[in-house]
Amino acid sequence: MRAEKQLLLDEIEDKLEGSKAVIFAKYQSLGPDLSDDFRGQLRDAGGSFTAVKKRVLLKAAEKQGIQMDLDTLAGHIGVMIAHEDPISATKVLFKFAKENKETLEVLAGHFDGQLCSAEDVKAISQLPSQDEMTAQFLGLLEAPMAQTLSVMEALLTSVMHCLENKSQEEGSE
Repeated sequence: MRAEKQLLLDEIEDKLEGSKAVIFAKYQSLGPDLSDDFRGQLRDAGGSFTAVKKRVLLKAAEKQGIQMDLDTLAGHIGVMIAHEDPISATKVLFKFAKENKETLEVLAGHFDGQLCSAEDVKAISQLPSQDEMTAQFLGLLEAPMAQTLSVMEALLTSVMHCLENKSQEEGSE
């Protein structure tokens, strides 16, 4: 293998090794401005997007234990790698694909050691992000305490209203 290809292979292997999730996509008509905007959005979500040669990708994926079929990789291939929260990065990818039809098509993904189809990746993108799940969980824990407090406040308020009404009745007599 030539030195340039070996460098590309090593770079892709390093990225795949340190990733929490990987999504394989076919792209076309991805101009420089659009590409820069997309990569910036992914960077903010803890991910990155790299265009790769199919053969290099297949070798790197194989070394990481990801079994891919060359037939599923049609067209120009890009790899979205999630370094932090995979769901947030996946949401950005699908939002971009929706806004820029005919530019990006998800082919497959690799989450937690499992190869996923495009439909599975889309379902994963619709899950709440880690921050959203944390907020939902905290809301779930806080709800009973807030409800108990509002019941106690209602009881105290009703006692005060009763005493106030009683004092008004005695004052009018």
